[in-house]
Amino acid sequence: MSERVDLLDIFREHGAPLATLSVTASREDCLRLREKLLEVREANQGKAQGYMEVECTFYVDVHDIDRFLSGELANLAEIYTFPEDVKTHQEE
Repeated sequence: MSERVDLLDIFREHGAPLATLSVTASREDCLRLREKLLEVREANQGKAQGYMEVECTFYVDVHDIDRFLSGELANLAEIYTFPEDVKTHQEE
């Protein structure tokens, strides 16, 4: 799993994002996912952590879910895009 980074450091390095895509889930969905993630950790005696990987690749772990459910986070994850993320694709 990737190392957590400080959002302000990212903004200092890349500038303001072009867009923010928010990820939301119902309380029930979070609780079901949380249970599955804890099962992975428990099956590995705490030596491995479960996480959800989405096609666009961001990670949500138990800590993120707990912070979201407590109201500390407005959503589970955010995806930021920067000018250098914009690419050109030519049809073949």
